Amino acid sequence: MPKVQPIETGGRRARSRRVVTTLSEINVVPLVDVMLVLLIIFMVTAPMMQRGIDVALPQARRAQEIDTQRLYVTVPLSFHRDRRVQVGPDSVPFAVLAERVRQALRWHSDKEVYLQSDAGLSVQDLMDVMDRLKEAGVEKVGIVAKFPESR
Repeated sequence: MPKVQPIETGGRRARSRRVVTTLSEINVVPLVDVMLVLLIIFMVTAPMMQRGIDVALPQARRAQEIDTQRLYVTVPLSFHRDRRVQVGPDSVPFAVLAERVRQALRWHSDKEVYLQSDAGLSVQDLMDVMDRLKEAGVEKVGIVAKFPESR
């Protein structure tokens, strides 16, 4: 509440009065602005400060090379008739698919297979092959598709 104080001029009281307000509130708008700027600075610089550890890897003479070849299993349109799939370049009967894939993935660290199939193949045939791949210990099955032509 503003206080009204009289203005004294030489012992005589003046007619005008001066209104004096006390400052009891803090203006927080500049404080919030500064804090937001600091927050943005830290958000931008924090990811730049993260760094991994540099490690010099040892060399081994008898280590096997890491095989980064992807394993493709191709299911042709003739699968419904002859029950044969291709594991890489080899044609394999469906009955031995699990064992052949297990052997092919023996030295792979990631147990994933990329499945290619003809567009005219039934979903049930595709599911049979996927079930057989899961029996072989495959953890991830990726289905290969091509991008549609430009419209």
